[in-house]
Amino acid sequence: MSEAEFVRDEVPSQLSPHGGRRTELPGRYGPIAALSGPAPAEAAATVLLVPGYTGSKEDFAPLLDGLAGAGLHPVAVDLPGQYESPGPDDESRYLPLELGEVVAELAGTLAADGRPVLLLGHSYGGLVARGAVLAGAPVAGLTLLNSGPAKLPPGFRLQALDAGEPLLRQRGVEAAYAVREQVSAASPAWGLLAAELRAFLRKRFVTSSAAGLLGMALGLRAEPDRVAELAERLRDRAVPGLVVAGERDDAWTVPVQQEMARRLGAPFAVVADAAHSPNTENPDGLLDVLLSAWRTWLA
Repeated sequence: MSEAEFVRDEVPSQLSPHGGRRTELPGRYGPIAALSGPAPAEAAATVLLVPGYTGSKEDFAPLLDGLAGAGLHPVAVDLPGQYESPGPDDESRYLPLELGEVVAELAGTLAADGRPVLLLGHSYGGLVARGAVLAGAPVAGLTLLNSGPAKLPPGFRLQALDAGEPLLRQRGVEAAYAVREQVSAASPAWGLLAAELRAFLRKRFVTSSAAGLLGMALGLRAEPDRVAELAERLRDRAVPGLVVAGERDDAWTVPVQQEMARRLGAPFAVVADAAHSPNTENPDGLLDVLLSAWRTWLA
């Protein structure tokens, strides 16, 4: 049984079958790994999808065919240092503003074909996407998905970052993932994951750059509130925005994200039956929200 056959009848995941293809885009630190398409013949826009901390382009696999079916060309990427994209050894290059410059360059590359580019960032990728807009990314719309106005608030995610840093520095990514897996194994949900999916999650973590994991973790612990600056930039460039949250998000709370949307002057939407990753937890519900907004942007 092939990997695609195995997951076809399972819940959506990073291994969801799709019509996209593995490709590479130019990047300042080396080629940026991407999943491109499927691309409609007359796509109305390109959608640049940016993953969060410890994530990858595969986090958007359940969305690719639905976006293409709506007449859009999706391009999901691994940020520098994530999974299949090389990155620098300097941890400071993985902060949101610095990675935002990389994403701004990617947006410029994708915009060269004449189609508008819609930028979506998930979680830490939302902070990076914000940095891209502040860096002048030529985008026609910005969506922040389960992201926040600043660093992570107190909670178990922040505690995990604090506890994981010494281990990652002293013993490396393999040891850090072994501990992460031990903690995950205590959750009943972990045991329900297909073996192939558990193997993929391990592979992408241990393949990722230690400097990247440490640098992004610092960003999650230290990023300041840049909402006012972003609101001004969106307003000055007449770029529409959208903030979307899973109804049970356990990173930045739903009220915090709703308040961020208010400050941005952007619509706010909640995806039912989802927590921190609606793209894999309820992709159909997320697509309904995204496409409803994006169609008005492209009209």
